[in-house]
Amino acid sequence: MSNSSSMAQFLLLAFADRRELQLLHFWLFLAISLAALLANGLILSAVACDHHLHTPMGFFLLNLSLTDLGCICTTVPKAMHNSLRNTTTISYTGYAAQVFLLFFFIGTEFSLLTIMCYDRYVAICKPLHYGTLLGSRACAHMAAAAWATAFLNALLHTANTFSLPLCQGNALGQFFCEIPGILKLSCSHSGYCRENGLIVVIACLVFGCFIFIVFSYVQIFRAVLRIPSQQGRHKAFSTCLPHLAVVSLFVSTGTFAYLKPPSISSSSLDLVVSVLYSVVPPALNPLIYSLRNQELKDALRKMLTGCFSGAFTCQVSGV
Repeated sequence: MSNSSSMAQFLLLAFADRRELQLLHFWLFLAISLAALLANGLILSAVACDHHLHTPMGFFLLNLSLTDLGCICTTVPKAMHNSLRNTTTISYTGYAAQVFLLFFFIGTEFSLLTIMCYDRYVAICKPLHYGTLLGSRACAHMAAAAWATAFLNALLHTANTFSLPLCQGNALGQFFCEIPGILKLSCSHSGYCRENGLIVVIACLVFGCFIFIVFSYVQIFRAVLRIPSQQGRHKAFSTCLPHLAVVSLFVSTGTFAYLKPPSISSSSLDLVVSVLYSVVPPALNPLIYSLRNQELKDALRKMLTGCFSGAFTCQVSGV
């Protein structure tokens, strides 16, 4: 039996054995990460600069973009580095840091999605109380609670997981670092049960949030269908569908990744599913929101037009 702190490094799952495929994965991840950085950066800039987006939903969307940037920057750079350098190693400290950050950002994102659902519920079902229930102070408190709770939760899980002794080698069946991977290497039954107990508690909280989201959308759709005008129904749906699409993508990929039957599990399928829930949502979330949110599209169009006009003016002045 060897203690986890004495292990210098871990071995991550390689994307491919052939060098050409490794380089292909590098360029694919580079394109995805640049697209995610650009899209989330544009949303951050639009929300910060356009006063029309200084609303509770805009504030929560800004926080969501920050968590998306955190998720993509936690997992993808190391995977790109390993593909480019033809290696699969990660240090003990790097593994612990990646587990903590990924747990932190994913926990914050799900909390924010739950809060954003509450925002839509109040806006559509209780519009007269919107300013009272979702004032600037209330929004700041809810966002701070989401970040603080996820931080403490990630700290607790990371500290507990990396206190377990390991005796099953150092090879991990995943391209990034997550808690189930290191639990498989543990030889401490009590520590394994303790961490599984913590995971069950978190699963119950996540399920409770999911039930709240489902219940809220049932009430939202009932309220929307009672709106007499078709234009009013369309406007209400257009503010809810992006959030519902993001929640569905986030929950479905994460649920399938952790609850899929062992009979259909394989290294290649696990690799595809892990990319779907850890890399794809942060890249697609900005696109989903920008396609359906007219105010956000107008702000992005205005900002990009201003940038291009400024660049053209500077070029003409220089000439």
